[in-house]
Order: sequence, then C-alpha cells, then structure tokens
Amino acid sequence: MIKGEKVVLRALEKKDLPTCVRWLNDPEITEGLLTVFPISQYEEEQWYENYIKDDKNKIFAIDADEMYIGNIGLHRIDWIHRKAELGIMIGEGEYLSKGYGTDAITTLLRFAFDTLNLNRISLEVFEFNKRAIRCYEKCGFIEE
Repeated sequence: MIKGEKVVLRALEKKDLPTCVRWLNDPEITEGLLTVFPISQYEEEQWYENYIKDDKNKIFAIDADEMYIGNIGLHRIDWIHRKAELGIMIGEGEYLSKGYGTDAITTLLRFAFDTLNLNRISLEVFEFNKRAIRCYEKCGFIEE
C-alpha cells in the first residue's frame, strides 16, 4: 500500500470490480472519461484478467476513510524512456472536490518518480472538465 495524507493506494482486486462496473455505467462519473459504452460485469472481469498480466499499465484502488472511492493508474508505461500517462476516476460523488483526487495524484506521482524512477508523467483531459484541470494544475501539471 502507498499512503498519502488522505488516501491509501492499494492493488486493485477482483472484489472491486462490481463497484467499478457501477461507476463505469454512471454517466455523471464517465462524463470526463474516454469511455462511452455501458460495460457488463463479464466485460470488466475479462478486462481484469488481461490487466493483471500487463506490465505497461498499473491501476491502484483509492481508499479513503476505509472506503473504496476510485481508481488511479499509470498507463502506457514506457520503462525504456521512463514515462507514463496518468488516469484517475473518483467514483464516489461525496469524495469529489474535497482534496482526495489531489492527494491520490500527488501520492502516485511521488511513487512514480521516487520509487519507479520515471521522469515524465503526462495526461489528457477534456477542456470542459474544469474541476480536473484545476486539480492537475495544483499537482504541478502544465499544459503543452
């Protein structure tokens, strides 16, 4: 587990998948994500089986107050060029805009730079997602 000030990042487990399916089928949650199609439990289980064999993507569950509230991950990890892309989803609405996402990102960045020895983390965000943009800027990201 990787501890932040407000959150703990832990391994994503199979028991988390039903909650992920609920979040990924909620239009309010997926509005800022790249996913547009509804997802079934079976599809999520198939994704998980492939994910656990993949060394280019690492997703962590975000826990706060002993509750599973979202996911954060490093995607398209390039171990040679020491870079990756960041993605985050806070699925529990009552944890939005309260610093949990910011803490999860800064915790993951510290792990990525200090432990994994990566030297570049990038991300993409929709222009309309002002809350996410403010969070990313607070965490040190700059627009390119």
